[in-house]
Amino acid sequence: MADTPVLIYGLIGYPLTHSFSKNYFNEKFKAEGINARYLNFELPDIGDLMEAISEYPALQGFNVTIPYKEQVMGYLNEIDPVAEKIGAVNVVKIIRHKGSMILKGYNSDVVGFCDSVRPLLKPWHKKALILGTGGASKAVYHGLIDLGVEPVLVSRTNRDGVLAYGELTPEIMNEYKVVVNTTPLGMYPHMDECPDIPYQLLTPEHLCYDLLYNPDVTLFMKRAADYGAVTKNGLEMLLLQAFVSWNIWNSK
Repeated sequence: MADTPVLIYGLIGYPLTHSFSKNYFNEKFKAEGINARYLNFELPDIGDLMEAISEYPALQGFNVTIPYKEQVMGYLNEIDPVAEKIGAVNVVKIIRHKGSMILKGYNSDVVGFCDSVRPLLKPWHKKALILGTGGASKAVYHGLIDLGVEPVLVSRTNRDGVLAYGELTPEIMNEYKVVVNTTPLGMYPHMDECPDIPYQLLTPEHLCYDLLYNPDVTLFMKRAADYGAVTKNGLEMLLLQAFVSWNIWNSK
């Protein structure tokens, strides 16, 4: 009897030195006896995506990370309504049928984030600052709204609906008791970096959530904890969204 062909899954992004997904999925495949491999596709240019896909006819789907969660949408044939609403995709399912190929995009970040942060929310967590305006911030923004928390984005420069870091006054910091870092600041190997917020205005009522997971405790988390804030990294979110990704790839 012929061997079952090896199925391929993967991750696209650039750079991928921080990636946890490859080890996670390959260990999962080994533990569960699944004949599959998870590969990193480090693409300096999103324009190389279709060529990379064509080189792997056994590719069933892939995750998308920094900086392509928004750019990848232009290469997809279909987009799930939730991902369309969010404006970012981090899971792509490849549907092959009689020589044709359909790429369909989804967003599992929003589920992972909501399920991870929900147990930490307290009655006074009514408003949130989201640090960064990239693809991950969009999932967090919609997730917080779903959780009944009013979000506002924070970036280097202010514009409509976006605060600048310099505008984080004591009044703002007192009003917004949830702070979520969606920037790559502090990610390995740049562990001496962190978002430029007034950490001294944080209190034990603040929840500071970092989407990063490498290192385990980022400088953002450490500085927040120094003022008594509750902190959490993004590892659980990653695991939860990976679980959702696997279900998407294997759904009929």
